[in-house]
Amino acid sequence: MEPVVHLRSAVALLGRFPALAGASLAVGSGEIVLVRGPNGAGKTTLLRVCAGLLPVAQGEATVLGVDLRADRRAVRTRVGLLGHGNGLYDDLTVWENLRFWGRAVGADEAEMHTALDLMDVAERLRHVPVHRLSTGQKRRAAVAVLAARRPELWLLDEPHAGLDADGRDRLDALLGRAAGAGATVLFASHELDRAEQVAHRTVVLAGGRVVEALAPLEVPPC
Repeated sequence: MEPVVHLRSAVALLGRFPALAGASLAVGSGEIVLVRGPNGAGKTTLLRVCAGLLPVAQGEATVLGVDLRADRRAVRTRVGLLGHGNGLYDDLTVWENLRFWGRAVGADEAEMHTALDLMDVAERLRHVPVHRLSTGQKRRAAVAVLAARRPELWLLDEPHAGLDADGRDRLDALLGRAAGAGATVLFASHELDRAEQVAHRTVVLAGGRVVEALAPLEVPPC
């Protein structure tokens, strides 16, 4: 079976700097893969390349069967990226944000409510403008929006940031649920104690390259 993510000696530039400097990686369907490494290792760049947001200057890069060097825009509707920002419209309510993104992929209202329930976004908050929410509430809403979009590939950069213990547990359960349904999850985190309990395996980046692949003793059940 063709990998969901397949990079071979991929190079991506930020200006003239090679933020990815020949990275090679294969990720299969249903995997949850943790990307770890020091600041500046290329983790965020890797996720943005896989989302079709940064061009690949050299090497090979295929995501969900799409050649990113030929047409990186074609993959964007099939992946979901949650970065350090929440990607929400501050002047819209939580529900309006969810409806906007959910309708774009054909999600019905029941699916949208389920996504909010899974992240325990309280009913009283669903019709509140995002700019009035706390940091943790915004993060829960952003994760719910991502879930409602039903991406085939989840790309997350420090996804636990801003969440309390309950929110982190709910996110972890949601990632397992997504992988169990056949989606693939690639996420970067410095919170290794938690992240390594969620991931099926770990890859290490340094200097824009994958330098090591680590597997846990046991694969967590989905």
